[in-house]
Amino acid sequence: MKLTKGLSTAQIRAGMAAVALVLCMLLPWYRSSFPQPKGGVAHDNLTAFGAFSWVEAAVLLVSGTVLYLLYARSQRRAFHLPGGDGWAVTIAGGWTLFLLVWRLFDRPGIEQGSVGVQWGLFVTMAVAAALAAAGQRIRVEHTPEPVNPAEDPTWEMPTRRSRTADRDRTARLPADTSAVTRVLREDKPAWEGEPPEPPRRAKRAEPRDPPEEGKLF
Repeated sequence: MKLTKGLSTAQIRAGMAAVALVLCMLLPWYRSSFPQPKGGVAHDNLTAFGAFSWVEAAVLLVSGTVLYLLYARSQRRAFHLPGGDGWAVTIAGGWTLFLLVWRLFDRPGIEQGSVGVQWGLFVTMAVAAALAAAGQRIRVEHTPEPVNPAEDPTWEMPTRRSRTADRDRTARLPADTSAVTRVLREDKPAWEGEPPEPPRRAKRAEPRDPPEEGKLF
């Protein structure tokens, strides 16, 4: 695929983990329990978007950031992250895992009810761990980053030509750039009368007879 062109296997796995992290937000993360007016307790499953807070927003932001990083690398965009791409992806996965573990103890509250955790939250934790592992794999592979010309001490920004130089270049151009083309295509030379005879070859000199004996000439 064009989006994965130029990416290593570890980078592709990191991208798949980031996409899976977003899809896991559609799974049931929480289970709400609230009493019924006629007695009894009702239960309802909530996804990450059903109980959306700053934690779920942070998970979504981390996934989008990793995907943009890998997209930029596939387009060979030159920039450098502190520690490299491997550590950046590892920190992203570790931070997401920390937020999900913290969510086990600090659950979102709802009015007149309690909230428990569901299996979707544990699946998301496993995907976050896979994202961190993919970041470590990127670090071990030492995937080279695109060269950034600004980080090269010998690189100099090309100077912009002044308007005076552009005017001088324009002044050196011929006034009528189509004159040569018009002469070759339209103004063909016309011949009048019969063409002249081709030049004849000069006659080769005949060899002279050898002189008789006793005569020099």
